[in-house]
Amino acid sequence: MKKLLTILLCVALSVVSVFAITGCKKDAIVCHTNAFFAPFEYYQGTEIVGVDVEIMNKVADKMGKDLIIEDKDFSTLIDSTSDGTLCDCAAAGITITDARKEKVNFSIPYYTSVQYVVFAKDTITVSKNANNEDVVLWESLAGKKIGVQLDTTGDIYVGLEIEGEEDYEGALQGKNAEKKPYDTAQLAFDSLKAGTGAIDVVVVDKLPAQYLIKNDTANYVALPLYYDANTATEEQYAIAVNKNQTDLLNAINEVLTELLNQQDAQGQNGIEQLVMKHFAI
Repeated sequence: MKKLLTILLCVALSVVSVFAITGCKKDAIVCHTNAFFAPFEYYQGTEIVGVDVEIMNKVADKMGKDLIIEDKDFSTLIDSTSDGTLCDCAAAGITITDARKEKVNFSIPYYTSVQYVVFAKDTITVSKNANNEDVVLWESLAGKKIGVQLDTTGDIYVGLEIEGEEDYEGALQGKNAEKKPYDTAQLAFDSLKAGTGAIDVVVVDKLPAQYLIKNDTANYVALPLYYDANTATEEQYAIAVNKNQTDLLNAINEVLTELLNQQDAQGQNGIEQLVMKHFAI
């Protein structure tokens, strides 16, 4: 009898534990990110912080839920969000594309970025855009080994310009340019700084590019990447949400709308203010 009671007690405790875990998960938003994309997400000690983390904290507060941020490979974020068993959403400076929209819902865009080229001074030809600002044209990357972060927009754009498509001739097609993928932009930049010739430049979004060189501007440059004097290589960031998570998507859009409508004395909206905060400006 004592043994039977012990078994029943263990079963009861197991059931309670299962319900407790399920209840905890139900009251939490699980958000995947890739914490090597400062200032949008990065490690501060062992804690993941950044613009996207602050946005998602506001979403969790609005919904009365806890927020669980998990650092994952960037290449897994869309598929994990689409599947919905490991996470509810992904926030990592994710660019809206038609292919990704087939798998997930996107929030409203909250930031427009330009692809930048990071390179050692005097190693790449610099041109001028229509506003007489320094830029790098795609054609200047002919014959170069180009470091990118795997599965990011930089990776997509560089691949397109090297390989082209059926109805599109890439700017680097047939011009001996080579794409070199890395797990993070930081690893790509470290490879560039090593000076081994593994890569000649890094192509990555504007703010991460500026963040990479901010402590070494004496030796490295980060400039916007243009097709011609009038056309920058641009994209828009949004938060990816599982297609069954309508309430979460609505809450994210409400928070983003509130932030975008905020204006400080310098005319910066709430997102731009968060960017400046995490750049320590």
